Amino acid sequence: MLDVTKIPSPCYVMEEDLLRKNLSLIKSVADRAGIEVILAFKAFAMWKSFPIFRKYISHTTASSVYEARLAFEEFGSRAHTYSPAYTETDFPEYLKYSSHITFNSLSQYERFYPAVKASAEPVSCGLRVNPEYSEVEVELYNPCAPGTRFGVTADLLSDRLPEGIEGFHCHCHCESSSYELERTLKHIEKKFARWFPQLKWLNLGGGHLMTRKDYDTEHLVGLLQGLQSRYPHLQIILEPGSAFAWQTGPLVASVVDVVESRSIRTAILDVSFTCHMPDCLEMPYQPTVRGAETLPADAVKTVRMEDHVYRLGGNSCLSGDYMGSWKFDHELQVGERIVFEDMIHYTMVKTTMFNGIRHPSIALCHSNGEVEIYRTFRYEDYRDRMC
Repeated sequence: MLDVTKIPSPCYVMEEDLLRKNLSLIKSVADRAGIEVILAFKAFAMWKSFPIFRKYISHTTASSVYEARLAFEEFGSRAHTYSPAYTETDFPEYLKYSSHITFNSLSQYERFYPAVKASAEPVSCGLRVNPEYSEVEVELYNPCAPGTRFGVTADLLSDRLPEGIEGFHCHCHCESSSYELERTLKHIEKKFARWFPQLKWLNLGGGHLMTRKDYDTEHLVGLLQGLQSRYPHLQIILEPGSAFAWQTGPLVASVVDVVESRSIRTAILDVSFTCHMPDCLEMPYQPTVRGAETLPADAVKTVRMEDHVYRLGGNSCLSGDYMGSWKFDHELQVGERIVFEDMIHYTMVKTTMFNGIRHPSIALCHSNGEVEIYRTFRYEDYRDRMC
């Protein structure tokens, strides 16, 4: 068990044993299903941990020049790249760092495919397609919502695909189950299967949360084996992000003050929800706090003081930088550690320096219990980012 009292506060701590457990499961799914699973940097890009990843997977996916370069320079392989819009300035770098490039629209394909043809680097091109179906309920995360800017619908494609298009990329999920994938595949095949004979690969995007405790991995393997048997010439690719880093470590914080207003007690921390845990406010969801009972958000307004129920507040000037309510078995004290569980995926990649709030440090807890501090942030990191 990680001794949080020995961790600097605040700090993101990835635990190697938990990471390897996820990686082993993902590799097992890929091997048994006969597909490839690659890491999406948009959810996790802690590159100093890549030597561990490379023992289980071979490729990653990028959505920007910086991510593609990170894949090339730090992961050691060229990226499977998709961007909503490429520019003339950046596209030469994409060609340098990418093995696959997916175009979001036919106009983007027409604009940049000539550069692909002229490139000395071999690049496999694809189109992002939109099956106009998704079960993602939060519209902020629904890539197939009406009016979406993502992908080409079937009615825009001719019988013959454009020159050089070797794959389709379809992303419809967010922390979804294999049963949602099963229903989605019916829509994908109904709308796009007639073009499959012209393709070499089919990328089913991310959001496949196969490392979640209740995920039916056997159903997923069977589903993918069936898809592969129907289209044996296609390389099937999944590119989850959260699944790799799911439940692999906490964000360790500390209480710096406790304030009270109209019987509502707020423990102010040395971290910020808006700066360091933005998904909690965007999704929204109330994270699990180690050693505390999660209560309905408004419970803090009606409980007795002796029940030790607190709202947790961030240390930025944003009025809404707080969440609640959590019940502890004791009165919180200044300096006490507060541990937010499962804060590795979609956290470090989304942090901001709003208000000049210092980023939490980044660490890896090795299998032998040794904690290696990868990065500690300083004033210069803020200053250099602001000019």
